[in-house]
This record gives sequence, structure tokens and C-alpha cells, in this order.
Amino acid sequence: MNEHIQKPKRKKRIQVNILIRMVLSLIIAIAINDILILLFLKISNVMEWHWFRNFFPYLLTPLFMVIFIFTFLVLTRRIVRDLITLEQGLQFISEGNLHYRVPVVRQDELGRVAHNINRMTERLEQQIVKEREIEKSKMELITGISHDLRTPLTSIIGYIELLRTDSYQDKDEYTRFVQNTYNKAIHLKKLLDDLFEYTRLTSVDTHLNLRRINLFQLLDQLLFEFEPIAQENGVYIVKDIGDSSIITSVDSDKMARAIDNLLMNALKYSLKPGGICIRLQATPEQITIEVENEGIPLTQDQKEKLFDRFYKVDHSRSSEGIQTGAGLGLSIARNIVELHQGTLTLNHTNNTFIFQLNLPTDRSSSS
Repeated sequence: MNEHIQKPKRKKRIQVNILIRMVLSLIIAIAINDILILLFLKISNVMEWHWFRNFFPYLLTPLFMVIFIFTFLVLTRRIVRDLITLEQGLQFISEGNLHYRVPVVRQDELGRVAHNINRMTERLEQQIVKEREIEKSKMELITGISHDLRTPLTSIIGYIELLRTDSYQDKDEYTRFVQNTYNKAIHLKKLLDDLFEYTRLTSVDTHLNLRRINLFQLLDQLLFEFEPIAQENGVYIVKDIGDSSIITSVDSDKMARAIDNLLMNALKYSLKPGGICIRLQATPEQITIEVENEGIPLTQDQKEKLFDRFYKVDHSRSSEGIQTGAGLGLSIARNIVELHQGTLTLNHTNNTFIFQLNLPTDRSSSS
């Protein structure tokens, strides 16, 4: 809330203010009316206006009412002015000027109305800004999807066209076209799977299927499956995960997806030949998984955007042997970790990258 929008204290009530002014108006009107009666009677006696003395009683009530109304309007002119200011402020806001704020100059109900109008306007302005950001985010989502899906789809169509028109020289070329088509189809499926997983994780009704598992065993199995892929790409694995069971409650499928995304990210952007070091340790406060690799240093801007959806670092850093994804891997990993009440951060020094995944131990025990 802006500093100039301060909530008035509940000191005065407008009903009391109006009542006080009404009583004052009545007293003043009676006093003026009495003075006028004495004055007119004295004048009529001096001037011997007998007709005026007979007619004057009929003027008393209208005269009293005029004096009372005039006095009441004078005493309540500030309240009327504040009401007009309130009405004008509402007019400005209703015309779309959401930057306008009604002056809060009173400490009664009108002041609180002005305060609430300002608060409502500020929330409406924030809501509009948020909706614009959501709309912009949707457009970026559509643009990102279109761009990432077009490339493999175009390749698939091209290879199928070559096969359909028998535009190959021999059996080997035919087999190569079929294999390339299959690879592009698998790539397309992975992009769609990433997109589906991201939208599912960011929906409001996302639920975790928590089960007590051995996190050491899960990580060891993932590294067993990942090591041959790493070796094919000129990367060796260094495991520092100990041999003790770490029992904790997690959604094993989602957590495996998060760890796998970290491993694939390290594989894509590691210097080749090179190594990837994976560490696992547990303390009474938290469980930590670290994935460390060496690569081309990032700029500060690249580092800040690394976990943004659809953000992909310069293609020059990518491994030529690994197909690029949709830029959702790290974003998906962070969402999964945060759903588990954990954190995923990057420590980047020169050409060393350490992704640190921390999970709380309040649902776990170590042995």
C-alpha cells in the first residue's frame, strides 16, 4: 500500500458532526430570529405600523426556516465540499484514471470511504497489471511453443516427403531417413512432454503423490541409467553419494524428473571431454543434492534468467550431439522442488556450475 494511502483513525463520526452543526444552526437561527422580532416590533411601534404588527407573525416561520437553512449550509459547507471531492474522484477513477487517489483529509466515515476507494483503486490497478503480465506470459508461451515445435515437425515432414516420393538412393539412405524421422519424432514428443509437465506443475490443483522412499537408492538408479549416455557424449561421472539410506517422503516420479533434468542440463552444457560430479548429503536440517560441472561462464543476465521458462542459453554452449529442449527443464525442476517445500539454486563461479537442490528433513529420517 502506498504511503499516502493512510487509514484514518476511528475518532470522529459524521453523524455527530452533522448533529452538532444542526444544533448550532438551530441555536443561531433562534437567536437571530429573536433579535429580528425585537427589532421589527420596535420599528413598528416607532413608525406606528399596526398593519405590519398584524402581518409579522406570518413571516416568523418562513424567516426562521430561511435563517436555519442558511446557517446549516454555512456550517456544513466543508462536509459538502469533501463529498464533492469524493464524487469527482470517483468520476476520475470511473473514467479509467487508476493512478488518481482521493485525498484523505478527514478522520470520520468520509475519510474511511476515501481510504477504501484508494485501496480498491490500487488493488484494481495491481490486478490489471497482473492480468497484462499473464496475457504477455500467454503470448510468450504460444510463441515459445510454436518456435520449438516447428523445427522438429518441419524435419519430420521433410523426411516423410522424401520417403513418400522414393527420393533415396539405396537401402542405407532409406534407413537413415527413417532413423532421422524417428529421432525427430522422439524429440517432438519430449518437447510436448516438457510442456505438459510444466503446465501441470504450475496449475493451482497440482498434488504430490508423497511416499516414503530411499532417496539414495533413487539417485543411485538415476545415475546408473545416466552414465552410459554421459559416456557417449564424452563425459565421465563422479559420484559422491555415500552408501547410507536416506528415507524421506517425496513424489518419486516428480523428484526423479527434477534430478534427471539437472543431469541432462549438466550434460548439455559441460565442456567435452569433462566430468559431472554428483553429491548427496543429509543433515538434521536438510537433504542436499549437488550437480557440478564445468562449462563456458555465464553473464549475470544469463544467470538471472536461467530458471525462466523457455529461456535457452546461447546455442554455442550446447552439445551438438544432444537435441535442444524447449527451455523448460530447469523451470520444471525448480517447480518440483518448490512443491516439496525445498529450494533449487545455482552457485556459479568462473566456469564452475553447482546446482544445489535442498529438501527439508522434517518429513524424513536418515540411517
